[in-house]
Amino acid sequence: MTVRVFLVEDMKQVQVVLSDLLTGLGDFRLLHATATEAEAKLWLSEHRGGWDLAVVDLVLDQGSGMGVIPAARASAGEGGTVVVFSDYASDGIRAHCLRLGADAVFLKSQMHDFMEFCAELGGLAAAPAA
Repeated sequence: MTVRVFLVEDMKQVQVVLSDLLTGLGDFRLLHATATEAEAKLWLSEHRGGWDLAVVDLVLDQGSGMGVIPAARASAGEGGTVVVFSDYASDGIRAHCLRLGADAVFLKSQMHDFMEFCAELGGLAAAPAA
């Protein structure tokens, strides 16, 4: 089964890297990527239940990933997974993201853990070595 990915990340280079990594990991397909809170909320409202994995950065060009998390949770439908992937995920921020509806929170320096999480989500045995 294809894992349909919605990416909220303001850095184009990171968008490309994440898309390439997920595609290389298995049957993942990037549906859409956006760089602002408003654009993310609009896309989510127009695609309720139409995605499987939302990957959300907290620091965006405009707005914050903190505002995207509850919108993604509301749009998720059955089985939609919301993951925060950010450089700014302290213990307090991690706890707040989970309260807002995130299923998991990873620092960008925890790429291997993030990829293992995605591999499990995609039904794969293990993520490739970092």
